[in-house]
Amino acid sequence: MDDTKNKFPDQKELEKELSDYLSKKYGDRIKIISPFIMPKPVMDDGRGRGRTPGVTKINFQLKPEELESYLDEYVIKQERAKSVLATKVCTHFNRIRYALEQGKGPDLGVGSIKNNIILIGPTGVGKTYLVKLIAKKIGVPFVKGDATKFSETGYVGGDVEDLVRDLVYEAKDDLELAQYGIIYLDEIDKIAAAGNLIGPDVSRSGVQRALLKPMEETEVDLKVPHDPISQIQAIEQYRKTGKREKRTINTRNILFIVSGAFNGLDKIVRERLSKQEIGFHGHPRSKLADRDFLSQVTAEDLIKFGFESEFIGRLPVVVVLDELTADDLYQILKNPNNPIIISKKRDFRAYGIDIKFEDQALRRLAELAATERTGARGLVSATEKALMPFEKHLPSTQITELLVTPELVADPELELVKLLADPDDPKLKERFQSAAARERQLLKESVWRREKEFLRHYHMPLTDYRVELMVDQYLRWDCDLHTAFDEICRLYAQVRRFEDDFYADHQVHLSFDQEAVDEILRRALTSGITALAVCRQLSKDLEYALKLVRDKSSQDTFLLPREAVIDLDGFLNQLFQESLQQSFWPGRR
Repeated sequence: MDDTKNKFPDQKELEKELSDYLSKKYGDRIKIISPFIMPKPVMDDGRGRGRTPGVTKINFQLKPEELESYLDEYVIKQERAKSVLATKVCTHFNRIRYALEQGKGPDLGVGSIKNNIILIGPTGVGKTYLVKLIAKKIGVPFVKGDATKFSETGYVGGDVEDLVRDLVYEAKDDLELAQYGIIYLDEIDKIAAAGNLIGPDVSRSGVQRALLKPMEETEVDLKVPHDPISQIQAIEQYRKTGKREKRTINTRNILFIVSGAFNGLDKIVRERLSKQEIGFHGHPRSKLADRDFLSQVTAEDLIKFGFESEFIGRLPVVVVLDELTADDLYQILKNPNNPIIISKKRDFRAYGIDIKFEDQALRRLAELAATERTGARGLVSATEKALMPFEKHLPSTQITELLVTPELVADPELELVKLLADPDDPKLKERFQSAAARERQLLKESVWRREKEFLRHYHMPLTDYRVELMVDQYLRWDCDLHTAFDEICRLYAQVRRFEDDFYADHQVHLSFDQEAVDEILRRALTSGITALAVCRQLSKDLEYALKLVRDKSSQDTFLLPREAVIDLDGFLNQLFQESLQQSFWPGRR
């Protein structure tokens, strides 16, 4: 008799088998591990209450103009949409901040209305992109869902409350952080009730009713039968504590943003406006004015479109986005923060190939994309179509530079043959260098336009050298300009913090002049270390020398020039000799 057939597996074997099974069935989000108790890190929010680290990263005090300025860096056109979104989103989170500062949770109260938003606009105009940018800037978890995949009860498609549970996952199981998240529901126009439908409509009006409570305020149970993750978490919690705890999340502070193309809504608005104008004083509307119909949409129009009045009542903010023209698409491609060009640069950089775009090539790509009438999505397909042959063949060659020209966009296959036949064509090399110089100049202009912002937010004055560093960082990383800005500003702040710490530790006022700071930033970036590390390398000799000079001359304030960073020994020797010759050390300016 084989005892192994009747042997009961131990805990580790069971956990491994169950973990492997669940991973195959549900993906890598699930894994069984042996239980252990770890205290959840808590940070004090300054009012005596503990706050989780995730919540402290939320930018609750962001002002509408600041958020709108941030959106302007990434999104072309849509001025009205950016203005309204920035205002209402900032108000939502600042109202939460104000309530928290009063020492109480933000109670909406009976009849209070949350700033939930409905976005109306054709495909590819930037609806999802705008919401993702906002969530990133504020620092809250973000979840996107498709309205057509949900039903009232969950037996068709999914349960709308699953979106709330997904927020908890995106917040890495931080319930406090998740309760301030943003839920974005796309294709909301697809759940408008059909007028000729007989019987209950669980996929349309039923979903609207199911969304009513979450959009206002309700407690969502995180443990549900159809969610194996929540079930396993509950089991693990019970094994750790021996208690059955009901984990829920309240939706009162979760911002809901819904969007859709709303095809046919303009006709409803036009009919309403036409009826209002019928009469002796009525006058026909021009075709040009027809484009503005959606901007005059009302709750009445949305209800006639197929939404229930209670549902529209939960979405008090209506934002209409404009259709993008060929010129708008061209401006998107010219924007140094646009993800389409940045993505292609990264694709080719992975093979060691530097890619540049001529201005007329960008315009040609925009014209091709406009013919597809899919907005910015058309830019992706047009760019991929033009560059696919080069992305396939160039990695197998020694070619390290690719210039995207109007000729390349018009006939990629022919231009590939020409490039492979003569990769060192001097005319092409000259055009590449010209395109690179133009790109660099446009980047520098973009940085200088933000000079006031750097002074206001980062207290960092711009210099020609710092602008060059930011542009170098942008080109080196193939990132957006904002990421390059943040890196330079972070290093700059480290230098100033070192100055404060040096005085606290040694009672000597030390500061670097602007050129010295530039040299520290350069060293940090080229060496791949922090600016703080560069300063600390200097501090070992500075501490002894400056204290010695202070004791001999009573001077305790020193302004270090660039020479001190480049040749510290030479600078300190000269400083020490001057202190010996004088009874005091005149401050450098």
